[in-house]
Amino acid sequence: MADLFDQAGTTADNAPEGAPRPLADRLRPGALDDVIGQEQVLGPEGPLGGMLAAGSLSSLIFWGPPGVGKTTIARLLARETDLHFVQVSAIFTGVAELKKVFDEARHRRSGGQGTLLFVDEIHRFNKAQQDGFLPYMEDGTVLLVGATTENPSFELNAALLSRAQVLVLERLSLADLERLAQRAEAELGRALPLDGPAREALLEMSDGDGRALLNLIEQIAAWDAPEPLDTQALQARLMRRAAKYDKSGDERYNLISALHKSVRGSDPDAALYWLARMLEGGEDPRYLARRITRMAVEDIGLADPQAQVVCLRSWETYERLGSPEGELALAQAVIYLALAPKSNAGYAAFKAAARSAKKTGSEPPPKHILNAPTGLMKEQGYGAGYAYDHDAEDGFSGQNYFPEGMKRPVLYQPVERGFERELKKRLDYFAALRDRRR
Repeated sequence: MADLFDQAGTTADNAPEGAPRPLADRLRPGALDDVIGQEQVLGPEGPLGGMLAAGSLSSLIFWGPPGVGKTTIARLLARETDLHFVQVSAIFTGVAELKKVFDEARHRRSGGQGTLLFVDEIHRFNKAQQDGFLPYMEDGTVLLVGATTENPSFELNAALLSRAQVLVLERLSLADLERLAQRAEAELGRALPLDGPAREALLEMSDGDGRALLNLIEQIAAWDAPEPLDTQALQARLMRRAAKYDKSGDERYNLISALHKSVRGSDPDAALYWLARMLEGGEDPRYLARRITRMAVEDIGLADPQAQVVCLRSWETYERLGSPEGELALAQAVIYLALAPKSNAGYAAFKAAARSAKKTGSEPPPKHILNAPTGLMKEQGYGAGYAYDHDAEDGFSGQNYFPEGMKRPVLYQPVERGFERELKKRLDYFAALRDRRR
């Protein structure tokens, strides 16, 4: 397996002269300066730019979406540093193939040449396989450059991460994609048969993926179009590329985070957008119903007690109607939450109570609020001195209900918003009564 990808990187590079090559392969940059995008990494102030200027390249993990240049940059790094380039894929490479790669790298090193080992989809190696890289990284047998579309914090060993620098590669902007399209047109020797709006639509279809754009351009270039196509004609000929969404990966949690924070930030338009993005990506509406209800509990709470009711009813409505009609109920709940008064006072109070409970451990309740069903318990003082609140003035005794000797904490601190404004008045009222009856 390693032989297939040795030095050249792919078997396509070893194809006979004159054999047809995909447009993406023909446009592969020959130097780092030719790479489109990723200025935050490759620029003079970026981490890679600094490493190359200093002549000191460390092991790296490239984290980013597909089609942003991870493989290309790794290949060019090997060229810039005179390292032998070897590429493997975690999907197709087993222990035997890796052992062969390391043996060859060790032999190469004894002859005075280092090896840059590029591992695509490195997160697909299990923890034990990842540990297998460590000794070869530490003794300099290989300089590892891994590529992953998943969050390295969750998918890669801490030991591996401690020996490599994580660099985040970003999806290509529309400006980056336009530069790539112009480069493709120069290679093809003709302009794409698209009018202005259709060209913009093409860039948007690529969804930040340069490789996807070049594949689409190659299709369009093969069309015999007597005049420029408009957006409708383009979309009729091309299937719109599905938005990147992995229900088991980072993208799911990135988008639900965006939805949650948009609701918390009282922006119904943004919240609806992220809700629609998740539904369009194939997310289970029941998962969204649960998370929306959680937003009502965490970020609105008692500032608007009706918010939880709205969420639960929208959830029930979805269960009865199903998709797509029931999704409108979830959308309405999202709008309601975004415009509701916000408070996390209940959430913060419960977290504070949990910390206090953990700290005080096994402290018993005060004896005056304990029941005394037996004579022995009465002799021990259980229930002695308990004041029945309904018999007290204003229906409030003001007794202590915390463990004896424990300083009374202030846990619930309602905000001056929504219904909690009324609850704050009640809290202050009882606090004043308690002070007078001590």
